[in-house]
Amino acid sequence: MRFFSKVVFICNLCFIGAVILRYVEIGNKKNETNANAIPFQPLESTLVVLGYSAIFLNLFFLIIVLMQTIFKKPSTIPIWLLVSNLIVFIAQLIYFLF
Repeated sequence: MRFFSKVVFICNLCFIGAVILRYVEIGNKKNETNANAIPFQPLESTLVVLGYSAIFLNLFFLIIVLMQTIFKKPSTIPIWLLVSNLIVFIAQLIYFLF
């Protein structure tokens, strides 16, 4: 479970990067420049795919943590990792729903 929580955290960082990348590219289109924010296209694509799939992984992770809490199983996940994933999940919901 610790490994999965770290993977979700990395995907959440990719989500933050993908959102920043989106706004940078929108700014480039307004300034009528065709320069990509990241010149290496496969890296940019990987960042976007991991970032936008993070909401599903994060939801699955939080459901597992909730089930562990309900069944009173001891958790080996650091509290900072759980809190950061929860905060980013709330930000993801706001981003995708509004």
